[in-house]
Amino acid sequence: MKTSRLFRRISLGSATIWLALFVLAPNLLILVTSFLTRDEASFVAPAFSLDGYAKILSPVFLDVLIKSVYLAGTATLICLLAAYPFAWTLARIKSRHKGLLLLLVMIPFWTNSLIRTYAMVFVLKGKGLISQVLTGLGIAEHPVSFMYTEFAIFAGLTYTLLPFMILPLYSSIDKLDESMLEAAGDLGAGRFKAFVHVILPLTKPGIIAGCMMVFLPALGMFYIPDILGGGKHLIVGNFIKNQFLTARDWPGGSAASVLLTLIMLLLMRFYGTSSRRLGKQGGDEL
Repeated sequence: MKTSRLFRRISLGSATIWLALFVLAPNLLILVTSFLTRDEASFVAPAFSLDGYAKILSPVFLDVLIKSVYLAGTATLICLLAAYPFAWTLARIKSRHKGLLLLLVMIPFWTNSLIRTYAMVFVLKGKGLISQVLTGLGIAEHPVSFMYTEFAIFAGLTYTLLPFMILPLYSSIDKLDESMLEAAGDLGAGRFKAFVHVILPLTKPGIIAGCMMVFLPALGMFYIPDILGGGKHLIVGNFIKNQFLTARDWPGGSAASVLLTLIMLLLMRFYGTSSRRLGKQGGDEL
């Protein structure tokens, strides 16, 4: 009993120290830096200033934010449309191959996303895989390059973030009660009505979780627009990177990082509220 209690305390203490040093402390430093003054010599000067927050209210940053929401939102929608049928099939398959399919979904996590992004170059470039398929089928007469376009950015974001959408959807669909679907069929509901009125509401927590896990990283993955988009399409992640590394405006970059964190917290709040509401509705129906 004493050994178990000691192990629990050591585990909790280690996790707390780790989170405090590598999560809480860096975020506090970013928050403090966002209220300091830019300095050419030492990056920041210990003088209170709101210039960083004034920068993120400028038309330039607002344009970047709108573009970021468009790119991240579209990529999230593409991931949802692609992942839902796959997750449904994966959850409903009745064979020993389910574990293998789950393993195939997880394998991309074993490779660095930056390396996978560079691999997409060989798929999208003028003499890449897609171009060769199009010319081989006679659809295109000459090699076609998709590099440095919005299509390339969406392809890169979808390829990188699709597993983050599949796994929450799979978890939600796998927990569906078969009797609910049978009851809907007995009451005369067709496949479409059963999907809209039964399946979709019951899997909504997985949809919301998957959308959050795709949308938020998509806002910050600056290297995908840089590599596949040629740097022509800026997102919030690019703006933050440029403020820290190019413009050397640490308060401005910190203010943008604080804004991104606030967006994350708001979405997490929305997810928690939605989950509680759905749970309450489910309890009332029972």
